[in-house]
Formats: sequence, C-alpha cells, structure tokens
Amino acid sequence: MKRAYYSETISTFLKSTPEEILATLVLSNDFQLEQTQRDAWLAEIKILRTVLSDYNGAVYFEYSIPRMGRRIDVVLLIGPVIFVLEFKIGEKEFSTYAIDQVCDYALDLKNFHDASHEQYMAPILIATEAKNVEPVVAVTPQNDKMLFPIRTNVKLLSKVIENVLYFVEGCDIDREQWESGRYCPTPTIIEAAMALYNNHSVAEISRSDANAINLSQTSEAISEIIRLSREKSYKSICFVTGVPGAGKTLVGLNIATKHMDRYDDLYSVFLSGNGPLVAILREALARDKVRRKSECGYKIKIGEARSEVKAFIQNVHHFRDDCLSDTNPPKEHVALFDEAQRAWNMAQTSSFMRRKKNTPNFNNSEPEFLISCLDRHTDWAVIVCLVGGGQEINTGEAGIGEWIESLNRLFHNWHIFISSRLMDSEYGAGEVLKKLVSRANVEYIQELHLAVSLRSFRAEDVSLLVKQLLDLDVEEARNTLEKLRAKYPIVITRELSRAKEWLKRQARGSERYGIVVSSQAERLKPHAIDVKSPMDPIHWFLDSKEDVRSSYYLEDVATEFHIQGLELDWVCVTWDADFRYSSNGWEYWSFCGNCWHHIRKEERKKYLKNAYRVLLTRDRQGMVIVIPPGDVGDPTRSPAFYDETFNYLKNIGFLTI
Repeated sequence: MKRAYYSETISTFLKSTPEEILATLVLSNDFQLEQTQRDAWLAEIKILRTVLSDYNGAVYFEYSIPRMGRRIDVVLLIGPVIFVLEFKIGEKEFSTYAIDQVCDYALDLKNFHDASHEQYMAPILIATEAKNVEPVVAVTPQNDKMLFPIRTNVKLLSKVIENVLYFVEGCDIDREQWESGRYCPTPTIIEAAMALYNNHSVAEISRSDANAINLSQTSEAISEIIRLSREKSYKSICFVTGVPGAGKTLVGLNIATKHMDRYDDLYSVFLSGNGPLVAILREALARDKVRRKSECGYKIKIGEARSEVKAFIQNVHHFRDDCLSDTNPPKEHVALFDEAQRAWNMAQTSSFMRRKKNTPNFNNSEPEFLISCLDRHTDWAVIVCLVGGGQEINTGEAGIGEWIESLNRLFHNWHIFISSRLMDSEYGAGEVLKKLVSRANVEYIQELHLAVSLRSFRAEDVSLLVKQLLDLDVEEARNTLEKLRAKYPIVITRELSRAKEWLKRQARGSERYGIVVSSQAERLKPHAIDVKSPMDPIHWFLDSKEDVRSSYYLEDVATEFHIQGLELDWVCVTWDADFRYSSNGWEYWSFCGNCWHHIRKEERKKYLKNAYRVLLTRDRQGMVIVIPPGDVGDPTRSPAFYDETFNYLKNIGFLTI
C-alpha cells in the first residue's frame, strides 16, 4: 500500500522542480483540490528545498494515518531520526490543538508502525510566521526515544533538525526497510467508527497478528454467512464472541458501514442497548463529518450531520419500539446487535413495556421479540449477535442463553452459526447449547471468536490478568502481571491526588485519560467523587482538555454504565468499599441510608463483580488503581473496608506509587 502522496530520496526531491513535485501531489489526491491546499504544498516544498540542502535521507508528503483518518504534512527520514512535520502556513501562534496533533501523528508511527518502534521520533510544529521562538529538544519521560513536540518557525527549522541529530545517536534508518514495515494500528472504537464511516477498510485500521484470528477474518466469515443467506433465502443468526477489547463492536461497525444504502436489500443497521455508546459514536461521526466538509471548503450544519448518521447506529430499544408500532418487516435485512448478552429477559421487558410504553400484555423477552422482527421478512434475514463474556452489569440482562432458548422455542427454521468458544463458562450458555445437539443447521465456526484484546496494544494479557485477579487466582495473576510489567504500566496508590498526577505525567498528545468508578461507589464523596452527580458522556469522551466537562479535567467520573464498550488511553480506577477483599474472598456490599449492607442475591453479586471487570479493562496504555485509606473517624469509611483490598493487590505484585 502506498502511504504517501509523494515519496522520494532527499537528493531526488532537491533535483526536482516544485512544479514536478506539485504535479505528483495533485495526481495522488483523491479529493477536490482547493487553492489553499495547493498554495500550502508549494510553500512547504519551497521551505524544505532550502532546509534539506545539506542532508541525505527520504521525504514523504501527505503520509496516511488511517487510524486517525488524517495525513501527516511531511515525514523525513534523516540519520537515525524520523521527523514528523506539521506546517501551519501563515500562523503566528502554537495552539494546544496543533501541538497535540503533531504529537499524535508521531505517537501513531511510534506505536503502530513496526519499523518505527525503536527509532527516535521528533514531532515538529512549524508556525511559519511565529516570532521569538526558542525550540527545545528533549525526550519524554517514557524513555522510548520519543521527543517532546518542538515548536519552531521557518527561520529556525534547519537549526532544529541539526540540534535533534546532534542530540540523538544510532544507525541511519534504512529507507526500504522502513517503507516495508507493517502498519498495525489498534484504534479506539470512536476512531474506528470514523475511519470505517469514511470508507477505510477494517484491514487498514486493525492489527493482523499471525497468532490470532483477526478482525478481517471474522468480518469475512460474517459476510459469507450474509451472502449465503441472501443467495439461498435463509434466515440466519450468528454469535460472535471475544475477550474484552477484542474488537467485537468494530466487527459490527465494519459490516454495517459496508451496507449503508437503504435502497439495497443488504442494508444493515448497527444496534446497541448501550445508550452512552450510541450517543457518543453518533456525535463523533457527526462532528467528524462537519470537520471534513469544512476542510474541503463546504459548510454543513451539525444537525444535518447528526441526522445522516442517526440511521446507521441506532438504540436497540428505539428499533424495538418502531417494530412494535409497525408490523411490516423492517427495511433492514441485516441487524447487528452489540453486547447481545445484555438484552432483557421477559420479566424486565414486560415490566418496562407496561410501565413506560403502556403495553400491558407484552410477554416476550427482548431476544425473542427482536428475532421475530427480522423473521417477518419473507425471503432472508441475518442477525449478528456480538457477545461479551462476564459483561452483564444490570438487572434483567438475560445473557446469551435467552437467545438460544428463543430460537429453540419458536424459530426452528433459522440457521445458527456459533463461535466455537460460546460454550466457555464466562458466556453462561454451556447448558442451553446442549439443547442444539439434535437441531439441524447448526454450525460451529472458529473464526467467529476474537481471542486477543486489541484495546491495549501494549499488552494483550490485561483482560486475562483482570480475570485472574477477580477469580482470586493469585499465583497465575502474579505470573501474568510480571509479563505485562515491561510494556504496560499498572500501579496502585492510596491517594487520588497522586493518581491524577501520574495520569497527567503518562499521557502525551491528545491521549485521553479519566477516572472511572463503580456505580455503587457511594462513599467516595469525601474525595469529590459523587456517582449520583449527572455527567454527560458525550462531553466526557469527546471534548478537549480545555472543557471542564471532559474526562481530562478529572472532575466528572464515569461508571461502568457510561464506559462499557468504550475505552481511554489511561485510566484511574477508584475502588470503593462496595467490592472488598477479605480472607474469605470477595465481599459484596451496598450503601443504603447511612451504612453498608451485605448483598445476598447471587445475581446482584455477579453484576457488581462484572462492574469491576468492566472498569479494570477500559485502558489502552496503562492504569492506576486507587484504594482510599479510609478514615478512622468515619464508620462508613473504616480503613478495614479498604486495607485488605490494597494488600491483596500489593501481594499479587502491583507497584505502589
């Protein structure tokens, strides 16, 4: 794949005329060329022809970053350094956004381009009209050969390159080897949704590790099921499983973005009962659409952009209500249900329909009714259930067993395609799957399971560590933690203020960080954490460092309900006394009135344990866990409620800060 619009050795670049270089850029550009872009390219070419006259190496204009849906202005390979240049033509100031932008570009190469992992990375922001600039060359504290973003003007750019080369040491980068390096990104779900919505393929924005079934294979397996069902007029349902962060949601979005034409019978809809996820993805796509149109010289109102993405990602409850009011087949032949294990059982659905929808005689579970909606088609239909293990966190969530039971009760003609791992204990479907033994048209497919977490590109075993920690498998947790330690920072502390400092110190560029807590964490109020205080997940996940409502400000916190299905780069998990370690194992508590009460119901215990499983698997790059010290003067926050949990984690081997 050609990543840059223009790529040549520096010597060839210097021998070419600006017109020849511009012609190559124009011919490689798939978009309408604006005069401002043409002028910017000519300015950059002119600057670099002067600056690079004494250097050997390679130059790349408009280098693609598919994960971010953006292009780097210029990448230079000179000596042992990869220079990432972002030009702000005519600008006099260095905005925070621009500084983070060039840092993000450099981090993307550092983290996801395997030929860049061990190289020095120098992000440089050039505001061409800036005055009184004093460029500083220094490495970031992570000690991974990444330099802090360097601010300069045109006049000092040559000196900056010279100073960087003097500052570092190492062998010259081999151009051919660097260009042939694999780009293996792991985007956040928000980045992935934007990239897919803008016609990038899942192969471009996902890893393709040889040791794991990757997203492309799983997507292809589902596409084949859809093709077969359409061709032979089957009704089919397939169950896709995966560890937390493996990319199940990404698979669903990939299928949905392939079939967005509502006039085609392959038209698909991505459905989720996760309200915050739906709202955040819709808003992210709408904002991105406005930005892209603006960059191309067109204006589009945010309301118009929101309207366009609304049909692509829907709340499953709204889909259900539409099918209730209209008994015709839905316009979609393919429905992808994210977090299908969280669909409601019959009691919860009936109660909700009676109380909220004035429908007193509704007697279906949510899986049963949703299958019946697609079953209305006279020709073919496909349901894709994306299933997480140990992710049920709320009352009335049926688990995957209810989908199987519904198929067995009422939908005998449906073809069933099952992940080979659906019988694993965490999916809670082992017993009910035995009922499918004598049923025709049931097929187990290995490619429908995603075994490797992509959320943490630094360490895939985080979800395994969390499982071992929660299952009290101390020895195995120690071994897993030891394997993680080199690449994945994970620490514990008794002080929230220290945790906040740690987060800010770790994050670079626009890497997002925030505080997450259990929705039952009622006694964190002395630490200025109130789980009952309303927070807007759209602002928390999408807004910038300057916005007090964003996660960056470390004031508002997210619970398991806000953050399930989403992720941050760096996470602070603040642990309350609702879930405590003791010599007898985990204890489950609920705060009511002015004291803690034991949770007795097994179902509620499972939800609380799963809440901590969700909170502890939301980070991509590292995590700090805060176990407060308690207060001897406050009987609701006795140190005894917290100390054993802290000592348990310390005994496993978590480092203390």
